[in-house]
Amino acid sequence: MTGGSAPQRGTRSRCLEGQYAGRVRLTEFWARMRAQFGDVYAQSVAKDFVFEKLNGRTIDRALADGEDTKLVWRAVVDTFDVPQRLR
Repeated sequence: MTGGSAPQRGTRSRCLEGQYAGRVRLTEFWARMRAQFGDVYAQSVAKDFVFEKLNGRTIDRALADGEDTKLVWRAVVDTFDVPQRLR
């Protein structure tokens, strides 16, 4: 994909479970990332920022390794000042 948009990950079955009654798809994860960081910086954080809570991996690496989306999002929330509405 060109044009700097986020990689298409929404078709994967990994989901984020949390305060919602149902499961939240990976597309929701990326929507939250964009809401928190903006389109371009969300991609940069996912590609470049190494998270201690992801065992020294980036978001992209953790997701590629099959890590649960909920755990990845929790690492983002625990590392950055994420507003309550996005938690």
